[in-house]
Amino acid sequence: MSTEPVIEIRDLRKVFYTEDVETHALGGINLRVERGEFLAIVGPSGSGKTTLLAILGLMDLPTSGEYKLAGARVEKLSDGEMAQVRNEQVGFIFQTFNLIGDLSVEQNVGLPLVYRRVPPAERRERVARALDRVGMAHRARHMPGQLSGGQQQRVAVARALVGDPQILLADEPTGNLDSTNGTMIMELIDELHRAGSTICMVTHDSQFARRAQRSVRLSDGRILEELS
Repeated sequence: MSTEPVIEIRDLRKVFYTEDVETHALGGINLRVERGEFLAIVGPSGSGKTTLLAILGLMDLPTSGEYKLAGARVEKLSDGEMAQVRNEQVGFIFQTFNLIGDLSVEQNVGLPLVYRRVPPAERRERVARALDRVGMAHRARHMPGQLSGGQQQRVAVARALVGDPQILLADEPTGNLDSTNGTMIMELIDELHRAGSTICMVTHDSQFARRAQRSVRLSDGRILEELS
């Protein structure tokens, strides 16, 4: 079995330029995430957490530095190759769910497979399996607007899982939920980790961060401390 980490970044830097102002969002991040690990990324607003997660998910590129995802140098990929890797190897769980309102639950979950051109019969089977895994199979034909916030987030988790990604990236997955539903989503994320998923989660909630195997605290775009 390979011991290569699923994520490895070295001296990662991100600078945003606006007119005469340079904003250094990330300043020399070094990070390694092993396969099957659960990592929490914490820190105050403006510390660089979301920027880091966007780069890990190939939704943004660093200004400089090296990022390897499953051994492949991300910065050397073309736009098309990056889109393919993002679709096939990364699952996203967003704070705002990001479900499409005029698509049913099963259609939302199946979207990543549509982009991959997975045949319809296989797509239906995989969608059903993902929804069953998060306890939402009975809501497959419902529309997002017919669901509670907690149920919508479960559907979002199923969408992230349906493509069997290398990593799950969760950006404040409990941020728009009450404490009861937030705890339920965290229990689901714990179950996914126990089943072997590699998870990187941005959270402001110290209680939920302690569920991770390891956490890194960012401040002003740098890793201030690492806790196991």
